[in-house]
Amino acid sequence: MSHPAIVTSEAALHANVAAVQERIAAAARRVDRDPADVRLLPVTKTVHDERIAWLGTTGLELVGENKVQEALGKADALARAGLRWAMIGHLQTNKARHAVGAAAELHSLDDLRLAEALDRRLQAIGEGLDVFVQVNSSGEASKSGLAPDDVAAFVAALAPFTSLRVRGLMTLAVFSDDRELVAACFERMRDVQERLRQDVDADGFAELSMGMSGDYELAIEHGATTVRVGEGIFGPRGTGPGVPSGGAR
Repeated sequence: MSHPAIVTSEAALHANVAAVQERIAAAARRVDRDPADVRLLPVTKTVHDERIAWLGTTGLELVGENKVQEALGKADALARAGLRWAMIGHLQTNKARHAVGAAAELHSLDDLRLAEALDRRLQAIGEGLDVFVQVNSSGEASKSGLAPDDVAAFVAALAPFTSLRVRGLMTLAVFSDDRELVAACFERMRDVQERLRQDVDADGFAELSMGMSGDYELAIEHGATTVRVGEGIFGPRGTGPGVPSGGAR
């Protein structure tokens, strides 16, 4: 899938969001799903200033951030745009305090020490947090997440941390042009989800956060309920107005 050019106007950003939403709807209809059951989560990594303000006029309310420090650095811009943020990247235990009370969701939970740290701080302020358990569906050593066979035991171990609301699972599929390899990652997620429903909670784990700019349509065809799209909306990272030089791509 080709990515749009870097957006340089509010109209261009709106057009890109509309195009992605159309693709989401078409992918859902191909497998007889309701498009309304799929949530678009724009990824605002390296996106700053006016483009955040433009995003706030699209009707979207939640964005994804990969680094807690970057999210906190643009907190004022996000708030002015009426946007909340979800932590979708790896969160270190010693930075848990920065996410509590700031992030609306966490999509990358795969460590009990992090769960304990989050729960302790959430209990102290009387709040809860929606979390997604990250699964390494590709088996790549470079990716975070639990092995599929370890997810059930991990979820069971989360029971004492009552401020954490486990909504579902998250994964990053293998980065490949081979659709079968990518689809296999998404199928593994469906298998894990079904096992959890059979063994842990028949009514839970409804959410699957999977699919990015290059594969979100395929993810939707395999059950994704949240797709994380950055370059498909904003264009290539690290360039354009409001983006600091040297930004991650």
